[in-house]
Amino acid sequence: MTEAQARESDKNVLIGKMMTARIGRARERSETRGFMKVLIDADTKRILGANILGIGGDEVIHSLLDIMYADAPYTVIQRAVHIHPTVSELIPTMLGDLKRLE
Repeated sequence: MTEAQARESDKNVLIGKMMTARIGRARERSETRGFMKVLIDADTKRILGANILGIGGDEVIHSLLDIMYADAPYTVIQRAVHIHPTVSELIPTMLGDLKRLE
């Protein structure tokens, strides 16, 4: 689900965002352009969609897809321990700062 689709839906949606510039792996490689964004159904705690643009996006999207396919709540990946240094290690931080989608 995209952000536009989420806004048009009747769902109670939360959004988490993180700029790539905040990610150590991106700074280490001087590739700080981009962002991570995830949409969560606040009622079911399921991941509705995500948009990852930047270094390590492939590793992050696979992590999120696994949770989506398992039909598990986002809290499963939020509480998981990710290895350092990776881009995926910032998923829990992003999910810990969810806000209502306006």
